[in-house]
Amino acid sequence: MKTVGVFDSGVGGLSVLRALLAELPGVRFIYVADSAYAPYGERTVAEITERSERITAWLRQTHHIDALVVACNTATALAIDSLRDAHPDLPIVGVEPALKPAAATSRTRHIGVLATRGTLNSKRFARLRAQLENTASSPVHFACQPCDGLADAIERGDLQAQQALCERYVHALRDEAPGDMDTVVLGCTHYPFAAYMLTQLLGAGVALVDTGEAVARRTRDVLGVTATMDANTTPPVLLSTGDPAALAVAAQRWLGLQIRAEKLAT
Repeated sequence: MKTVGVFDSGVGGLSVLRALLAELPGVRFIYVADSAYAPYGERTVAEITERSERITAWLRQTHHIDALVVACNTATALAIDSLRDAHPDLPIVGVEPALKPAAATSRTRHIGVLATRGTLNSKRFARLRAQLENTASSPVHFACQPCDGLADAIERGDLQAQQALCERYVHALRDEAPGDMDTVVLGCTHYPFAAYMLTQLLGAGVALVDTGEAVARRTRDVLGVTATMDANTTPPVLLSTGDPAALAVAAQRWLGLQIRAEKLAT
């Protein structure tokens, strides 16, 4: 059985794990929520790189993983290149805001992006945005809104704070891209868990796009396994550097998994 490590700054990466479980039921997943250091989007590049390397090294040494999924947009943007340099023999799949899928489906070519400040300020994001906005045949306009505090509110399960922040950032996004915006990219793996609130604010005519399914397909490809393996396999292992009970509650709420999470000291 293949083993895949998955990590995020907290519970947000469960949105990616959900897609991975659906795509690869015959794979064993070790999920690490680095909740003691969440949210990554408000930490320095050096801090994020150090945490990413520490978790990756631990997953390799303890669980001998066959591949790694960096289920965090900020960690992907700021640390995945150094991880690949340090672990050239390990297949590493990252996540990035789904600008390309959004551009492929948007009719109006006006797309909103909700993401952490760390992701939006990264060179990786700037390159991807420029590639699409500078396409001569069919340029795209991206309105980008940093969502300070939203990932943390989702991490804490604070619905009141989530609602207030979603309202603030959707209104700010509409001010920059009024009227004809038909697609919004959820540029943080936490944000799909606020999708209901966002849809209520944006309206049913605005499509929300995230990267979970694309990441799952890419992981299947790098592992070289089929998508039709036996579904009756070991449930994922859930680990948290913060409160494991909070991770277990989130997994039950969002994934329907009744699994005890364990404390990870790393």
